[in-house]
Amino acid sequence: MSETSSATNPSDDVVKKILSTMKRIAVVGLSAKEDRASHGIARFLQGQGFEVIGVNPLLVGQDVLGLPIVGTLAEVPGAIDVVNVFRRSDTVPPVMEASIAVGATSVWLQEEVVHEEATAKARQAGLEVVQDRCIYKEWLRLMNG
Repeated sequence: MSETSSATNPSDDVVKKILSTMKRIAVVGLSAKEDRASHGIARFLQGQGFEVIGVNPLLVGQDVLGLPIVGTLAEVPGAIDVVNVFRRSDTVPPVMEASIAVGATSVWLQEEVVHEEATAKARQAGLEVVQDRCIYKEWLRLMNG
């Protein structure tokens, strides 16, 4: 989390509940490049035993960590517990709209990704939203204690 972040976020108890109950995670903005955060986080989540689905229209049909890759959230079969977003803040509103439309439980915006208006809309629709935090760092902080 950036030190100057003013992002609104749920309490640690809610974040821990998201982390402890998630099973299926859609990684929006998954990269095939091993040095990208989205690649490393997807690998970590996969290693923890979670079902991870990559969402990147440029990678459909490619092999990235052996994961299924779809072009949009609407193409993810079945329920999504967490939509983990590795995109710029200005691209968040359509991702949030799609998350609401597919009935995702939570949306996780990685470090430096914040969009209060889209977050408020998702929360009004019943989704939990975490902004400007790394899911890996929060896992280490809250789940390994």
